[in-house]
Amino acid sequence: MTNIAVFASGTGTNLDALLGAIDRGEVEGEVSLLVSDKPSSKAVEKAKTRGIEVLSFQPSDFNGKAAYEQVILGACREHDIEWIVLAGFMRLIGTTLLTPFEGRILNVHPSLLPAFPGKDAVGQAFDEGVEVTGVTVHLVDEGMDTGPILEQQEVRIEAEDTKETVQQRIQKVEHVLYPKVVGELVKGEGKYDKASITERFR
Repeated sequence: MTNIAVFASGTGTNLDALLGAIDRGEVEGEVSLLVSDKPSSKAVEKAKTRGIEVLSFQPSDFNGKAAYEQVILGACREHDIEWIVLAGFMRLIGTTLLTPFEGRILNVHPSLLPAFPGKDAVGQAFDEGVEVTGVTVHLVDEGMDTGPILEQQEVRIEAEDTKETVQQRIQKVEHVLYPKVVGELVKGEGKYDKASITERFR
């Protein structure tokens, strides 16, 4: 069984979606660790309810990013983590984690990258007046939403839409697409075998 660590800062809806896919046998893995920089977040509550080990921390308690990432790395090694899945984790990952987990950290972003990286991607799309946005699942590198893209799915913005209705449709897509990609990565077959993933970082 593949051990997965989920990193989350918020409500944990993508954590819910991944756990549901695992329960249905669609992902041959187990969420063995939940890491959060928001100890009071709903994601932490949900993980504890499921009996998942939780590592929650206040970044201000550490002397810089490398210090708290070293603690996270130790926990990942303790739990034999093979994949890190970012699910609304609102911090850039640094080299302390990127180096040992190169090609094994995954993120989902609410736009068709490279368009609208960073915070409030749906708001950015509205401000630009685009008719199509979407969801991107990508590997994580040292940049802001700049890692190799694995999958994308479009979401149209209709004239009557609000930012909230588009956000809701995007989340529905995320909750299907993200676990699907995680499941395929865990299997490590075809375009998602180790050699193919490693090649994307060349």
